[in-house]
Amino acid sequence: MKPERPLILVTNDDGVHAPGIRALIEVMKTKGDVLVIAPDKPQSGMGHAITINSTLRINKLKEEEGYSEYSCSGTPVDCVKIAVNKLLPRKPDLCVSGVNHGSNSSINVIYSGTMSAAVEGCIESIPSIGFSLCSYSVDANFDACKKIADRVVDKILANSLPEGVCLNVNIPNIEYDKLNGIKICRQAKANWEEELDERKDPMGNSYFWLTGVFKNYDSGIDTDEWALANQWVSVVPVHIDFTAHHTIPFLKKMEL
Repeated sequence: MKPERPLILVTNDDGVHAPGIRALIEVMKTKGDVLVIAPDKPQSGMGHAITINSTLRINKLKEEEGYSEYSCSGTPVDCVKIAVNKLLPRKPDLCVSGVNHGSNSSINVIYSGTMSAAVEGCIESIPSIGFSLCSYSVDANFDACKKIADRVVDKILANSLPEGVCLNVNIPNIEYDKLNGIKICRQAKANWEEELDERKDPMGNSYFWLTGVFKNYDSGIDTDEWALANQWVSVVPVHIDFTAHHTIPFLKKMEL
């Protein structure tokens, strides 16, 4: 790969053949040399899972000047680990994950394989971004996502990101010219009200489907949920330090 061009790692959780990652690859190839490694099957909701009890396998799908592409039998985080430790000639200048089918706003960042790949890149001190489109449709249009990715990636390549911080970018499912712009936000206080739908198999044994309704409990106008509802692209900086620093004085007073 050409050393004078940025080196960009691309991954996702929807699988290497998903239309979202194809859209992201199209944009990244205009920015630098690209290495793609993504799961060989959908891995949504995997969070920061890694493979430790079975083998990991990769398969080279394509290689040409400035571009190589692999599938991986593991999780999105596995993909980043393999890329950094085995496939890349040097640490990449950027890691991008997505474009995910469906929002990863608010609490969804915890469960998201897309964002966990970006977080893993961040752990490796690589400027990292997760992109998601607020649509689950198989016919989703990623044209607006490509334009947003183009804009955001240019800024991050030029300015980098603070150590330990990656970006969670969510894009409303509307045409680009109908977007109000990009808004820097905080994560909304929201959650899933979950139910386990219990059913019986032909032998009379119980099995379960996890279902639920997403509930936003946050009325703030500075949140990602507000931004998306009002046709803004939300950008939330995500910190890999889980320490609740504001709670340390409280716990010290308890004299545990």
